[in-house]
Formats: sequence, C-alpha cells, structure tokens
Amino acid sequence: MKVTTQVIRKLKGVRPIVGLTAYDSIMARILDRAGIDFILIGDTVGISFLGFQSTVPVTVDMILHHSKAVMRAKPNALVVADLPFPEAHRSMDHLLESCRRLMQEAEVEAVKLEGGENIAAKVSQLVEAGIPTIGHIGMLPQRKHQLGNYYKVGKIPKSRNQLLIDAQSLEKAGAFAIIGENIESGLCKDIKETIKIPLIGIGSGPHCDGQILVSTDLFGLTPGEIPPFIKPYINLTDITMKTVSKWIDDVKQKKYP
Repeated sequence: MKVTTQVIRKLKGVRPIVGLTAYDSIMARILDRAGIDFILIGDTVGISFLGFQSTVPVTVDMILHHSKAVMRAKPNALVVADLPFPEAHRSMDHLLESCRRLMQEAEVEAVKLEGGENIAAKVSQLVEAGIPTIGHIGMLPQRKHQLGNYYKVGKIPKSRNQLLIDAQSLEKAGAFAIIGENIESGLCKDIKETIKIPLIGIGSGPHCDGQILVSTDLFGLTPGEIPPFIKPYINLTDITMKTVSKWIDDVKQKKYP
C-alpha cells in the first residue's frame, strides 16, 4: 500500500512512524522493501555522499538530482525532499519555484523546511498551494555556522516555551508532521501531547511519535564523527573494506576471475 501524508498523520497514537534518508535508487529500494514509512532525501547528502563538512553547501539542484534517483525506485514509502540552506528564508516566489521543481521534475510527494514560528507563514502558503510540508524544529543543522557544536535543545524555560510555540505554529500553518532534532526528551513528550500531528524525533528520546535517522549513520558508513545519540546497527565500512581487500588480493594472486 502506498504511504501518503494522510497515512503518516493517522499513525499518530497508533504506532511509531519510521523514516530513513536515501539519496539513490539502490538505497530507496532496500528501505522500501524493508517496510520504511517514509524516505527523506536529506541535505545530509552533503556530508554522507558529497564530502562536505556540513549541510550548508548543498543546493536545490543537488537535492533535485538525488530526488529523481530515489523516485526511480518507485517506492511505496512516502518520499520527502529537504529544502536546503537558506531556501526557507528567501522570497515566497523563490521558495514556491524550488518546491515546484522538486514536485514536478522529481515527483517527490512532500517537502521539509527547517524552522518554526519564523517560517509558519510560508508553510501556510506552501500548504495552500498544495505542497505537503514537514516542519523541522530543535537543533537546526543548516545553522551550524551560527550555532556551533551539536547540543541538546530545550533545557531552559525560554527555549522550551519557544519550541512549544514553534510546534503549535507549524501545526496551525498546516504541516502534516514535524521533525524534532536533539530536543530534551521530557519536552518532546510535552510537545507530542500538545499537537495533533506527529512529532518524529532524531536524537530526541523515546517520547516522540516516531523516529528518523540518517541511513549512513545507522549502517556505520558515515565518515568522521557521528552524533552521540547514534547507535550503528552494523559497520558496513569495515565489511566493505574487507570485501574489497579480499578481491584485490584474489586478483593479484590470479584467483579471480
């Protein structure tokens, strides 16, 4: 059965929603066959696949390229594309054009924007234009150069109150779900109970309506450091290196082909 935005909304309170990132048709096909609910073509492609040190250099053209690859797998999972830095803060006409390209040229089924109360008006306009939208609050990776190191969000009353306002603003604007990144676990419980749309966590504890991870983090393929909350389920880097080394040795020793 094809997963739609309405399916995602209705899963709140029924069972946890599960999402992972994919940037090509091979991974999209694997995730879909495994039964993932939604696939995110994240701007994390910059770190995972393109060799950047952050998500900031990623462009709409890059997201478009990888979105087309994911959609060629024809997944049953809902497919969501990230709006990279600083799309959410450009003119509404520009933002609409970027979303148009992702939905018409790549045929993704929803978009994701970083921000809360400050972008709610734009989310409302996107939804009015027929563009399903996921919000993203808490730690915002696109603000790395402004915020510095990765840290837990929502520990002090001022930030707690703002995150509640952010979530409520996005819900009122028409977002069908919200991703909460690296938010204090107890606050996530409060946010989840305050809004009627799903709160999907990444590094935000067990009280969310679901979880999403960067697939290369889960598989032990991410170069360099990974966030402290990640527990890789396998080390595909070591397995792949051993496989390649074995093949190299076999070729050199004329055991292959």
